[in-house]
Amino acid sequence: MLTLSLALRSLGNRRLTSILTVTSIALSVALLVGVETIRRGVRESFSGTIRGTDLIIAPRGSSQQILLSTIFGLGMPPGTLSWETYERYAAHPAVKWTIPIMLGDSYYGYRVLGTTDAFYEHYRFRNDGQVAAAEGALPVADRDVLLGSEVADVRRLAVGDEIALTHGLRGTGIMDHEEHPFRVVGILEPTFTPIDRTLFVTMEGIEAMHEGWQDGVPMQAAIGEEPAAIGDSGEVIGDSRLAIGDSAHAHAHEDAASPGESTANRQSPITNHDDHDHAINAFLVGANNRFESLQLKREVDTDSLEALSAVLPAVALTELWRNIGFAEDGVRLISFAVLLVGLLGMLVSLYSTLQERRREMAILRSLGAGPKRIAALLVFESGLLAMVGAIAGVALVYTLLLLGGGIAERHFGLFIPITAPQKLEWMYLGGVVVAGVLVGLVPAWRAYRNTLQDGLTIRL
Repeated sequence: MLTLSLALRSLGNRRLTSILTVTSIALSVALLVGVETIRRGVRESFSGTIRGTDLIIAPRGSSQQILLSTIFGLGMPPGTLSWETYERYAAHPAVKWTIPIMLGDSYYGYRVLGTTDAFYEHYRFRNDGQVAAAEGALPVADRDVLLGSEVADVRRLAVGDEIALTHGLRGTGIMDHEEHPFRVVGILEPTFTPIDRTLFVTMEGIEAMHEGWQDGVPMQAAIGEEPAAIGDSGEVIGDSRLAIGDSAHAHAHEDAASPGESTANRQSPITNHDDHDHAINAFLVGANNRFESLQLKREVDTDSLEALSAVLPAVALTELWRNIGFAEDGVRLISFAVLLVGLLGMLVSLYSTLQERRREMAILRSLGAGPKRIAALLVFESGLLAMVGAIAGVALVYTLLLLGGGIAERHFGLFIPITAPQKLEWMYLGGVVVAGVLVGLVPAWRAYRNTLQDGLTIRL
């Protein structure tokens, strides 16, 4: 207790230096723990984007390409698969439910997704969250569009507004579907997932939108009657990778429409898709159980009728994190470097004050304090500064989480759960305190060597 009392009094006499040292350690610890917390939050946000889906079935491609294009709206889908294949697997005894997905168009850079009512019924995210409309209703006709919350907020759209979608994945004003405008019928509740940055239409809507198109361009442009506008985005025009199956959609729609019926006057409720020959990019599958989902994956991967890939979302996410793990390691190294600078700053602070405290040490020794107690005092001060800095750093992280967690969710879709420090964080904190004690050994060793006569003698 005497050593603790002496350490507290000593630090109190050097109040400004002690506060600056603690602040330096606290900021370093906050960065280290904060990086780990954000890393865990990013993983939670990614993995929480899709829950309850056992398989993603798409044309042959890499698992990450399929996952990113289908669920996260990033990159190009690998191609299209036939509606016959979809129906074949939808009727499979191991399948509980399916969600067909069409991709390829956009609105000011936001993805457009064509699907059925099954998406709103079966798709789950994070903690069993379900997609629901905050305003209006779900799309039921080929001119209805349902907006994600971010799309509605950024583009300042409301229920009843009309919009024209763009052919392709980037830009607007290039190959816009102005001949087939959509009416906003609803706005989704915020989910803080890619759903917020997506526009949802019916599959009939996508097909009606591409009526008269062939190979990614309007029919008149394809036959040379009128040159098509070519933009900078190469995938917008004539790119077979668009994978909407524009030609297939157009022909399927022409077959479904009655003679003389115009696209402009057509409103197709979602009723029965069995009469259509949709070309879709992928479909999500919910299996009866995990064992059957693994059997179904093997069956899909070896399908002899069509080249397909079945992706396990959890496995694909693990592979994704493994591929970008070097970025996490880089951030950790930066955090450790900042922490090292903070500890070195504490060492410099303690060591630089030794010259000023030599008379203090000599007086303590003259009062009966031995060299070991003097050394222990400095080590104790160093460890105390490190411990207080570590506690302050953790408190700073949790304060920022409480104040800024909602902002991160609203603006970045990043869900950072507020949980007790995990095992790794406790190891970091313990390491900081141990490092602080070790740093204190340097000035303690110097103080130990100072003699009583050296402390009482004035050197000129």
